[in-house]
Amino acid sequence: MIKEKEITIYDIASKLNISIATVSRALKGDPVVSRKTRKKVLQVAEEMSYRSNYFAKNLRSQKTNTIGVIVGNLTSNFQASVISGIENVANKYGYNLIICQSSEQYAKEVEGAKTMFNGRVDGLLVSLAFDTKNLDHFEPFFKKEIPLFFFDRTMPHTKTISILIDNVKAAYIGTNHLIEQGCKRIIHITAPSKQNVYTDRLRGYRQALKEHKIAFNKNNVIIGHLGFSDGAEAAEKILKMKPLPDGVFVANDNCAVGCMLALKKASIKIPEDIAFVGFNNDPVSEVIEPNLTTINYPGYEMGEVTANNLINHLNGTSTIESTNTIILRSEFIIRESSQKKKMKSTSSIHKEIGNKKEKSNGKK
Repeated sequence: MIKEKEITIYDIASKLNISIATVSRALKGDPVVSRKTRKKVLQVAEEMSYRSNYFAKNLRSQKTNTIGVIVGNLTSNFQASVISGIENVANKYGYNLIICQSSEQYAKEVEGAKTMFNGRVDGLLVSLAFDTKNLDHFEPFFKKEIPLFFFDRTMPHTKTISILIDNVKAAYIGTNHLIEQGCKRIIHITAPSKQNVYTDRLRGYRQALKEHKIAFNKNNVIIGHLGFSDGAEAAEKILKMKPLPDGVFVANDNCAVGCMLALKKASIKIPEDIAFVGFNNDPVSEVIEPNLTTINYPGYEMGEVTANNLINHLNGTSTIESTNTIILRSEFIIRESSQKKKMKSTSSIHKEIGNKKEKSNGKK
Protein backbone atom coordinates (compact mmCIF):
# COMPACT_ATOMS: atom_id res chain seq x y z
CA MET A 1 0.00 0.00 0.00
CA ILE A 2 1.44 3.36 -1.07
CA LYS A 3 1.56 5.91 1.71
CA GLU A 4 -0.40 9.06 0.97
CA LYS A 5 1.68 12.23 0.50
CA GLU A 6 1.85 14.51 3.54
CA ILE A 7 0.09 17.84 2.89
CA THR A 8 2.27 20.93 3.39
CA ILE A 9 1.63 24.68 3.58
CA TYR A 10 2.89 24.83 -0.02
CA ASP A 11 -0.10 22.72 -1.10
CA ILE A 12 -2.54 24.98 0.76
CA ALA A 13 -0.93 28.10 -0.71
CA SER A 14 -1.11 26.64 -4.22
CA LYS A 15 -4.79 25.72 -3.88
CA LEU A 16 -5.74 29.16 -2.57
CA ASN A 17 -3.30 31.01 -4.85
CA ILE A 18 -1.81 32.96 -1.96
CA SER A 19 1.72 33.21 -0.57
CA ILE A 20 3.29 30.58 1.70
CA ALA A 21 3.96 33.29 4.29
CA THR A 22 0.26 34.19 4.40
CA VAL A 23 -0.70 30.54 4.96
CA SER A 24 1.90 30.22 7.71
CA ARG A 25 0.67 33.36 9.48
CA ALA A 26 -2.98 32.35 9.10
CA LEU A 27 -2.35 28.93 10.66
CA LYS A 28 -0.68 30.67 13.62
CA GLY A 29 -3.68 33.00 14.04
CA ASP A 30 -1.61 36.09 13.22
CA PRO A 31 -3.95 39.17 13.17
CA VAL A 32 -1.88 40.59 10.28
CA VAL A 33 -3.89 38.23 8.06
CA SER A 34 -7.55 39.18 7.66
CA ARG A 35 -10.16 37.15 9.48
CA LYS A 36 -11.74 36.10 6.16
CA THR A 37 -8.40 34.76 4.83
CA ARG A 38 -7.60 33.00 8.10
CA LYS A 39 -10.98 31.27 8.03
CA LYS A 40 -10.46 30.19 4.42
CA VAL A 41 -6.95 28.83 5.15
CA LEU A 42 -8.15 26.86 8.16
CA GLN A 43 -11.07 25.44 6.18
CA VAL A 44 -8.84 24.26 3.32
CA ALA A 45 -6.26 22.90 5.79
CA GLU A 46 -8.98 20.78 7.40
CA GLU A 47 -10.35 19.61 4.05
CA MET A 48 -6.85 18.55 2.93
CA SER A 49 -6.10 16.85 6.30
CA TYR A 50 -3.11 19.11 6.89
CA ARG A 51 -1.01 18.36 9.98
CA SER A 52 1.39 20.90 11.46
CA ASN A 53 5.00 19.73 11.13
CA TYR A 54 6.04 19.87 14.79
CA PHE A 55 9.32 18.13 14.01
CA ALA A 56 10.45 20.96 11.77
CA LYS A 57 9.29 23.54 14.29
CA ASN A 58 11.15 21.79 17.06
CA LEU A 59 14.37 21.70 15.05
CA ARG A 60 14.13 25.44 14.47
CA SER A 61 13.22 26.39 18.02
CA GLN A 62 15.21 23.67 19.85
CA LYS A 63 12.06 23.11 21.92
CA THR A 64 9.48 20.32 21.89
CA ASN A 65 6.94 21.95 24.21
CA THR A 66 6.88 18.59 25.99
CA ILE A 67 7.35 17.87 29.69
CA GLY A 68 8.34 14.40 30.88
CA VAL A 69 6.86 12.88 34.05
CA ILE A 70 8.17 9.74 35.79
CA VAL A 71 6.13 8.26 38.65
CA GLY A 72 6.34 5.03 40.61
CA ASN A 73 2.78 3.78 40.18
CA LEU A 74 0.05 5.15 37.93
CA THR A 75 -2.63 3.26 39.85
CA SER A 76 -1.87 5.27 42.99
CA ASN A 77 -4.64 7.76 43.73
CA PHE A 78 -2.04 10.23 45.01
CA GLN A 79 0.14 10.00 41.88
CA ALA A 80 -2.94 10.27 39.65
CA SER A 81 -3.91 13.47 41.49
CA VAL A 82 -0.41 14.91 41.04
CA ILE A 83 -0.44 14.13 37.31
CA SER A 84 -3.86 15.76 36.99
CA GLY A 85 -2.48 18.94 38.57
CA ILE A 86 0.59 18.87 36.31
CA GLU A 87 -1.55 18.36 33.21
CA ASN A 88 -3.85 21.24 34.09
CA VAL A 89 -0.96 23.70 34.28
CA ALA A 90 0.97 22.22 31.33
CA ASN A 91 -2.04 22.44 29.00
CA LYS A 92 -2.69 26.03 30.05
CA TYR A 93 0.81 26.99 28.87
CA GLY A 94 0.76 24.89 25.70
CA TYR A 95 2.89 21.96 26.90
CA ASN A 96 2.21 18.28 26.29
CA LEU A 97 3.09 15.48 28.72
CA ILE A 98 4.95 12.21 28.27
CA ILE A 99 4.26 9.99 31.29
CA CYS A 100 6.36 7.00 32.28
CA GLN A 101 5.77 4.50 35.11
CA SER A 102 8.76 2.99 36.91
CA SER A 103 6.60 0.37 38.70
CA GLU A 104 8.75 1.20 41.75
CA GLN A 105 11.82 -0.31 40.06
CA TYR A 106 15.13 1.52 39.68
CA ALA A 107 15.93 -0.29 36.40
CA LYS A 108 12.66 0.86 34.83
CA GLU A 109 13.25 4.39 36.10
CA VAL A 110 16.65 4.38 34.36
CA GLU A 111 15.00 3.29 31.08
CA GLY A 112 12.32 5.92 31.52
CA ALA A 113 14.93 8.64 31.97
CA LYS A 114 16.66 7.52 28.75
CA THR A 115 13.36 7.63 26.88
CA MET A 116 12.65 11.14 28.13
CA PHE A 117 16.15 12.36 27.28
CA ASN A 118 16.07 10.87 23.77
CA GLY A 119 12.57 12.27 23.34
CA ARG A 120 14.07 15.72 23.91
CA VAL A 121 11.66 16.80 26.64
CA ASP A 122 12.06 20.43 27.67
CA GLY A 123 11.96 19.50 31.34
CA LEU A 124 11.47 16.47 33.58
CA LEU A 125 9.37 15.92 36.72
CA VAL A 126 10.16 12.84 38.82
CA SER A 127 8.90 10.99 41.87
CA LEU A 128 11.62 8.45 42.60
CA ALA A 129 11.09 4.66 42.74
CA PHE A 130 11.22 2.74 46.03
CA ASP A 131 14.73 1.38 45.40
CA THR A 132 16.45 4.34 43.70
CA LYS A 133 19.79 4.88 45.46
CA ASN A 134 21.45 7.54 43.31
CA LEU A 135 20.79 10.05 40.54
CA ASP A 136 23.45 8.90 38.06
CA HIS A 137 20.84 8.18 35.38
CA PHE A 138 19.79 11.84 35.41
CA GLU A 139 23.32 13.15 34.73
CA PRO A 140 22.60 13.69 30.99
CA PHE A 141 19.85 16.15 32.02
CA PHE A 142 22.17 18.00 34.39
CA LYS A 143 24.94 18.20 31.76
CA LYS A 144 22.56 19.55 29.10
CA GLU A 145 20.98 21.87 31.69
CA ILE A 146 17.54 20.38 31.09
CA PRO A 147 15.57 21.32 34.23
CA LEU A 148 14.67 18.38 36.46
CA PHE A 149 12.32 18.79 39.43
CA PHE A 150 11.50 16.17 42.06
CA PHE A 151 8.18 15.86 43.84
CA ASP A 152 7.10 13.68 46.79
CA ARG A 153 10.02 11.20 46.75
CA THR A 154 13.13 13.29 46.33
CA MET A 155 16.91 13.36 46.68
CA PRO A 156 18.98 16.49 47.30
CA HIS A 157 20.97 17.81 44.34
CA THR A 158 22.35 21.27 43.56
CA LYS A 159 20.65 21.33 40.14
CA THR A 160 17.13 20.40 41.18
CA ILE A 161 14.15 21.72 43.10
CA SER A 162 12.17 19.41 45.39
CA ILE A 163 8.45 19.85 46.12
CA LEU A 164 7.09 17.94 49.11
CA ILE A 165 5.37 18.21 52.49
CA ASP A 166 6.93 18.11 55.96
CA ASN A 167 6.76 14.33 56.34
CA VAL A 168 8.57 14.35 59.69
CA LYS A 169 6.06 16.72 61.24
CA ALA A 170 3.05 14.96 59.69
CA ALA A 171 4.20 11.55 60.99
CA TYR A 172 4.96 13.04 64.40
CA ILE A 173 1.44 14.50 64.65
CA GLY A 174 -0.17 11.22 63.57
CA THR A 175 1.82 9.15 66.08
CA ASN A 176 1.39 11.74 68.83
CA HIS A 177 -2.37 11.60 68.29
CA LEU A 178 -2.34 7.82 68.86
CA ILE A 179 -0.36 8.33 72.08
CA GLU A 180 -2.83 10.98 73.23
CA GLN A 181 -5.58 8.41 72.66
CA GLY A 182 -3.83 6.13 75.18
CA CYS A 183 -1.78 3.95 72.79
CA LYS A 184 1.58 2.76 74.12
CA ARG A 185 2.45 -0.13 71.79
CA ILE A 186 2.37 1.49 68.35
CA ILE A 187 3.32 -0.33 65.15
CA HIS A 188 4.65 1.59 62.15
CA ILE A 189 4.03 0.03 58.70
CA THR A 190 6.25 1.57 56.05
CA ALA A 191 8.32 1.00 52.88
CA PRO A 192 12.09 0.43 52.45
CA SER A 193 13.72 3.56 53.83
CA LYS A 194 15.77 4.47 50.75
CA GLN A 195 13.53 7.46 50.02
CA ASN A 196 13.07 10.68 51.97
CA VAL A 197 9.34 10.09 52.37
CA TYR A 198 9.65 6.91 54.40
CA THR A 199 12.84 7.89 56.23
CA ASP A 200 11.18 11.13 57.32
CA ARG A 201 7.93 9.44 58.39
CA LEU A 202 9.92 6.97 60.47
CA ARG A 203 11.77 9.90 62.05
CA GLY A 204 8.48 11.58 62.97
CA TYR A 205 7.18 8.34 64.47
CA ARG A 206 10.34 7.93 66.55
CA GLN A 207 10.29 11.57 67.69
CA ALA A 208 6.77 11.20 69.07
CA LEU A 209 7.71 8.02 70.94
CA LYS A 210 10.81 9.66 72.39
CA GLU A 211 8.91 12.74 73.52
CA HIS A 212 6.51 10.53 75.47
CA LYS A 213 9.33 8.34 76.84
CA ILE A 214 8.15 5.26 74.94
CA ALA A 215 11.09 3.06 73.96
CA PHE A 216 11.57 2.51 70.22
CA ASN A 217 11.51 -1.16 69.22
CA LYS A 218 12.72 -2.03 65.72
CA ASN A 219 10.43 -5.08 65.79
CA ASN A 220 7.49 -2.68 65.80
CA VAL A 221 8.43 -1.41 62.33
CA ILE A 222 6.98 -3.56 59.52
CA ILE A 223 8.54 -2.93 56.11
CA GLY A 224 6.79 -3.81 52.84
CA HIS A 225 5.63 -2.22 49.58
CA LEU A 226 2.54 -0.57 51.07
CA GLY A 227 0.02 -2.24 48.75
CA PHE A 228 -3.39 -3.48 49.88
CA SER A 229 -2.10 -7.07 50.14
CA ASP A 230 0.94 -5.84 52.09
CA GLY A 231 -1.49 -4.50 54.66
CA ALA A 232 -3.08 -7.95 55.02
CA GLU A 233 0.39 -9.51 55.43
CA ALA A 234 1.22 -6.94 58.10
CA ALA A 235 -2.00 -7.87 59.90
CA GLU A 236 -0.83 -11.51 60.07
CA LYS A 237 2.37 -10.36 61.77
CA ILE A 238 0.44 -8.11 64.17
CA LEU A 239 -1.87 -10.96 65.21
CA LYS A 240 1.17 -13.02 66.26
CA MET A 241 2.47 -10.27 68.56
CA LYS A 242 2.15 -10.74 72.31
CA PRO A 243 0.85 -8.52 73.66
CA LEU A 244 -1.09 -7.12 70.71
CA PRO A 245 -0.30 -3.51 69.77
CA ASP A 246 -2.91 -0.91 70.61
CA GLY A 247 -2.09 1.50 67.76
CA VAL A 248 -0.88 1.38 64.13
CA PHE A 249 0.54 4.23 62.06
CA VAL A 250 0.73 3.34 58.35
CA ALA A 251 2.68 5.26 55.69
CA ASN A 252 -0.26 5.14 53.26
CA ASP A 253 -4.03 4.63 53.32
CA ASN A 254 -4.26 1.71 50.89
CA CYS A 255 -2.03 -0.45 53.07
CA ALA A 256 -3.79 0.76 56.22
CA VAL A 257 -7.18 -0.32 54.86
CA GLY A 258 -5.82 -3.73 53.84
CA CYS A 259 -4.50 -4.19 57.38
CA MET A 260 -7.71 -3.00 59.03
CA LEU A 261 -9.91 -5.35 57.00
CA ALA A 262 -7.70 -8.35 57.80
CA LEU A 263 -7.73 -7.50 61.52
CA LYS A 264 -11.51 -7.02 61.51
CA LYS A 265 -11.89 -10.51 60.01
CA ALA A 266 -9.89 -11.77 62.99
CA SER A 267 -12.44 -10.09 65.33
CA ILE A 268 -10.16 -7.19 66.26
CA LYS A 269 -12.20 -4.08 67.09
CA ILE A 270 -11.05 -0.76 65.64
CA PRO A 271 -10.34 1.58 67.37
CA GLU A 272 -11.24 -0.11 70.70
CA ASP A 273 -8.55 -2.82 70.43
CA ILE A 274 -6.22 -1.21 67.89
CA ALA A 275 -6.42 2.41 66.71
CA PHE A 276 -5.31 3.35 63.18
CA VAL A 277 -3.76 6.37 61.44
CA GLY A 278 -3.00 6.33 57.71
CA PHE A 279 -1.41 8.75 55.26
CA ASN A 280 -2.54 10.47 51.98
CA ASN A 281 -6.31 10.90 52.47
CA ASP A 282 -7.14 8.60 49.55
CA PRO A 283 -10.88 8.10 48.80
CA VAL A 284 -10.69 4.62 50.37
CA SER A 285 -10.09 6.27 53.76
CA GLU A 286 -13.75 7.38 53.85
CA VAL A 287 -15.11 4.07 52.52
CA ILE A 288 -13.63 1.79 55.18
CA GLU A 289 -15.58 1.43 58.42
CA PRO A 290 -14.63 3.02 60.71
CA ASN A 291 -13.42 5.92 58.55
CA LEU A 292 -9.65 6.24 58.61
CA THR A 293 -7.79 9.02 60.40
CA THR A 294 -5.15 10.24 57.95
CA ILE A 295 -2.86 13.02 56.73
CA ASN A 296 -4.20 14.90 53.72
CA TYR A 297 -1.37 15.02 51.17
CA PRO A 298 -2.40 17.66 48.58
CA GLY A 299 -1.54 15.75 45.38
CA TYR A 300 -3.34 17.99 42.89
CA GLU A 301 -1.83 21.13 44.41
CA MET A 302 1.60 19.47 44.41
CA GLY A 303 1.21 18.80 40.67
CA GLU A 304 0.20 22.40 39.98
CA VAL A 305 3.04 23.88 42.06
CA THR A 306 5.60 21.53 40.49
CA ALA A 307 4.48 22.27 36.91
CA ASN A 308 4.26 26.02 37.51
CA ASN A 309 7.78 26.13 38.93
CA LEU A 310 9.18 24.12 36.02
CA ILE A 311 7.45 26.27 33.40
CA ASN A 312 8.57 29.46 35.15
CA HIS A 313 12.11 28.12 34.92
CA LEU A 314 11.68 27.24 31.23
CA ASN A 315 10.37 30.76 30.60
CA GLY A 316 13.35 32.27 32.42
CA THR A 317 11.30 33.82 35.23
CA SER A 318 12.89 31.72 38.01
CA THR A 319 16.15 29.89 38.68
CA ILE A 320 17.16 26.70 40.47
CA GLU A 321 18.85 27.54 43.76
CA SER A 322 21.19 25.14 45.53
CA THR A 323 19.20 22.29 47.15
CA ASN A 324 16.08 24.45 47.07
CA THR A 325 13.00 22.85 48.64
CA ILE A 326 9.37 23.92 48.44
CA ILE A 327 7.30 22.57 51.33
CA LEU A 328 3.53 22.48 50.92
CA ARG A 329 1.03 22.55 53.76
CA SER A 330 -0.70 19.28 54.66
CA GLU A 331 -3.60 18.52 56.99
CA PHE A 332 -4.24 16.01 59.78
CA ILE A 333 -7.78 14.63 59.55
CA ILE A 334 -9.11 12.88 62.66
CA ARG A 335 -11.80 10.28 62.01
CA GLU A 336 -13.26 7.33 63.93
CA SER A 337 -10.44 4.78 63.35
CA SER A 338 -8.20 6.45 65.95
CA GLN A 339 -10.70 7.75 68.50
CA LYS A 340 -10.28 5.52 71.51
CA LYS A 341 -11.25 8.50 73.62
CA LYS A 342 -14.54 9.71 72.14
CA MET A 343 -14.59 13.38 71.25
CA LYS A 344 -17.56 15.72 71.46
CA SER A 345 -18.06 15.56 67.70
CA THR A 346 -17.73 12.41 65.61
CA SER A 347 -17.26 14.35 62.37
CA SER A 348 -13.82 14.78 60.84
CA ILE A 349 -11.48 17.23 62.56
CA HIS A 350 -8.91 18.99 60.36
CA LYS A 351 -5.60 20.36 61.64
CA GLU A 352 -3.16 22.14 59.33
CA ILE A 353 0.46 20.97 59.25
CA GLY A 354 3.11 23.50 58.22
CA ASN A 355 2.99 26.63 56.12
CA LYS A 356 1.80 26.62 52.54
CA LYS A 357 4.60 26.79 49.93
CA GLU A 358 7.35 27.37 52.45
CA LYS A 359 10.77 27.56 50.77
CA SER A 360 14.11 26.52 52.20
CA ASN A 361 17.63 26.58 50.78
CA GLY A 362 19.03 23.59 52.59
CA LYS A 363 18.30 19.95 53.04
CA LYS A 364 15.28 19.43 55.26
